Amino acid sequence: MRDMINQMFGDTLWIWTAIVGALLGAAFLAWFKDTNLGLWSYNKFNKSLEYLATCFGWSWLQDPINGWRVRYPDITRKIDELESRIAELEKK
Repeated sequence: MRDMINQMFGDTLWIWTAIVGALLGAAFLAWFKDTNLGLWSYNKFNKSLEYLATCFGWSWLQDPINGWRVRYPDITRKIDELESRIAELEKK
């Protein structure tokens, strides 16, 4: 059996196993992130990274305060528009 597999794939068997392993790992993580254990694990990991960032002063692990404004320009524009409309209404 092993000889047949080596003949079919030759020296590239490791590539195929890596691809299949990556796909299975991605599928598992997509399912796992919505479970209670997944949410707990992600929360613990996030808190650990926040602790390391503040403890050792690792600024490269911290998001800028207004980083969401760059990431979501459409929402930023809408919020700014609504805030300006509210400011105009408060003046009246």
